[in-house]
Amino acid sequence: IMWSNFFVQQDEEGRGRGQRRTHKMSDSQEGKIKLAFFVSIIGVTLTVLGVGTEFWVELAQPKNFSGNQTCQLAHYGLWKGCIRTLWVADIDPERTSCGPAELPGESNCTYFKFFTSGENAVIFKKTTNKNLNLAAAIMALLSLTMMVMGSICIAMSLSKGVQFFLKPASFCFILSGVLVLLSILIFHQSVLALLSSNHAIPLHHELSWSVACVGSAGATLIIGGFLFVILSLPFSPWQKCLPHKNSAT
Repeated sequence: IMWSNFFVQQDEEGRGRGQRRTHKMSDSQEGKIKLAFFVSIIGVTLTVLGVGTEFWVELAQPKNFSGNQTCQLAHYGLWKGCIRTLWVADIDPERTSCGPAELPGESNCTYFKFFTSGENAVIFKKTTNKNLNLAAAIMALLSLTMMVMGSICIAMSLSKGVQFFLKPASFCFILSGVLVLLSILIFHQSVLALLSSNHAIPLHHELSWSVACVGSAGATLIIGGFLFVILSLPFSPWQKCLPHKNSAT
């Protein structure tokens, strides 16, 4: 009898531990996690859109620089650059430089050779700094990698019904947002290095809509990461400090 009672007690303790291990999060908590994940997915989408396009910066010659009816501008991103030839008649009379790039015209686009032969690109007789361009691209790729890892952590958290994976997910998304913003800063430095390489042709430069997408993505990812930090905290920790209703009686 003593041994049978012992095994029964061990079995009950094992079931109790198993129940504690398989404790599922509430529907409310799961809904909050999905909402925070939706915010992060917006950041991921904006990052992919910005990183994959070549409208990070526009470099425009003065619209009357060539002295004929056309002018040229360049726009490029992390992987590819384009030279566009526009009609001066289509440009706003109050604008002194060629552009914007959305106007109709001819385009000649080529992929950069930073990642293959290691050659610098030449744009309007100005030479890129491939080290800065490579650094910006690597930061963007690392950011995308962290987004994938964060998404996997959230998927595991929702499928297993546990909060354990929220903290690594928050780290991944916050770090991805920081890396995206660093990519923009490094890219801007590469543009300044390009402009200072040769002063023979005056150029007007401005960051374009791809950078706006990536910048918004970085902020959104950081916000999403902090939401996961908040959700990973214990439920209502301040309730321990509140008196129980039974204590009043």
